Amino acid sequence: MPESRPINVISAITPQAGKTWPLLRLGLALLTLGAIAWQLSINLSLAMDPVNFFSYFTNLSNLLAASVLLVLTLDELLWQGRLAARPAMQRLRALSILNMLVVGLVFVLLLRHVDLGALRPWINTVLHYVMPCALLLDWWLRPQASGQVLSFSAKSLGLSLAFPLVYLVYTMLRGAATGWYPYPFLRPEQAGGAAAVAAYALGIALSFVAAHALLLGLARWRQAGRGI
Repeated sequence: MPESRPINVISAITPQAGKTWPLLRLGLALLTLGAIAWQLSINLSLAMDPVNFFSYFTNLSNLLAASVLLVLTLDELLWQGRLAARPAMQRLRALSILNMLVVGLVFVLLLRHVDLGALRPWINTVLHYVMPCALLLDWWLRPQASGQVLSFSAKSLGLSLAFPLVYLVYTMLRGAATGWYPYPFLRPEQAGGAAAVAAYALGIALSFVAAHALLLGLARWRQAGRGI
C-alpha cells in the first residue's frame, strides 16, 4: 500500500490561479484608497485640516498597506514576482502587516466606543477591520514570491518599532505646538496626564512586540512544516 502523505491545506486552497490573487489584491488596494479618498473629501468639505487627516496612524498604515498590495499586484502580473522576492520589499510587506494588526487591535481595545465624528461607518470597517484581516490572510495564504518565503525575524523587531516611534515623537511634538492630537489616549488632558500617555504609549509598543512575536512564531511554524 502506498504511503499516505499529509495534505498541505495551504497549497490546496491557494493554487496558482493565474491572475485571480493579484486581482483580489488590486481590489483591496483600490477599496482602501477609495475609502481614504472619500473620507478625505468629507473632511475637506467640513473645513478640517488635511494635515490632521494624514496624522492618523490608521490612515498612514492603510496607505502603506494599499501601496504594498499595489506593488505586489504589478510585480506578479508584470515581473513574475521578482520585486517581491527582494529583502527590502519583504521587510516593507512585513512592516505593513504588523502595522495593520496593531491598528485593528488598538481600535478594538481603545477606540471602538469613541465618537468617530465625521468618519463614515463603512470606511471605519474597511480601515480597522477588513484591512488588518486581509493583510494577515494575504501573508498566510500567499507567502511565497519566486521561491522566497516572506518571514519575520527577531532582527526585524527594531525596524518594526522605528515607524511607530517616529510617529509618536511627531504626534507629541505637533500636539504640543498645535493643541491637536489624533487620539484621546495621546492627549494629556484626556488621558489623565503625561504619565498616563506614557503608559498608553508603552502598552501600544508592547502590542507591537506581541504582534511581532506572534507573526514570528507563525512563520517558524510554517517553515518547520507544521502549517495548517
